[in-house]
Amino acid sequence: MVWSLCAIADVEKAIVEALDKQYADVVAPLKENLAPKKFGLKYVQKLTKRSVCAYTVPDELAILLNSMKRMLDVLRPKIETQFKSWGSCIPDGGNTAPGERLSEVTVMLRTKFRTYLQAVDEKLTENTKLQSATKLKKILQDSKETVGESDIRGRMQPLKDQLTNTINHLHTVFETRVFVAICRGYWDRIGQDVLSFLENRKENRSWYKGSQIAVSILDDTFASQIQQLLGNALLEKDLDPPRSITEVRSMLCRDIPNHKGNTYYY
Repeated sequence: MVWSLCAIADVEKAIVEALDKQYADVVAPLKENLAPKKFGLKYVQKLTKRSVCAYTVPDELAILLNSMKRMLDVLRPKIETQFKSWGSCIPDGGNTAPGERLSEVTVMLRTKFRTYLQAVDEKLTENTKLQSATKLKKILQDSKETVGESDIRGRMQPLKDQLTNTINHLHTVFETRVFVAICRGYWDRIGQDVLSFLENRKENRSWYKGSQIAVSILDDTFASQIQQLLGNALLEKDLDPPRSITEVRSMLCRDIPNHKGNTYYY
């Protein structure tokens, strides 16, 4: 039993390493988003040299993330069930070291999977900043001088179109739960930009009306697209607003308690 569990852990680790090696080229563009940013001179120079081409999730990366998700959701529970079955046949529960080794591999896989998702969402968010018409903070900045709601909706349309096209593409390459995780992380990341904008203007409520309209458009875009694309596969929690959006809503409407959203998507 001990030998079998050690072998399983080694095989799982080898599979993850093989996947990383096989898909190294498609993971490479994510590397700059995996580590915390240090805004020194070299990093600023790197930003100025960055390509203006929008990032599109390649099919190969989707295969990698889908495979990692299946390992976590399908393969892992089967192994754990078998491990418990074997352990029940041994009076003292057997040697716990193999189980700990399996857990270490699981933690490594889950961490790597979550990190890749976050890097993808960061890349997709960067796409919205490549053109003036889709820069959310600029849209919010200009909303102060905007006369009516229709004008703000008009300014938001290019960004809405970009988000819609991105979500549609994600649905074509990712399996359902990975698609939901990335979409909700993307939604949360966009919400963080709104939150950052408002936090720097807490004493000036003249920005709030435009921000309320913009947030409602963002929420409707993500929620409606997720609902439409998933159909019967939709879970109720899939449409819950992510944490940053909940905080933005609380800031815009002070009489609503600031409940922390559930970031289960990662």
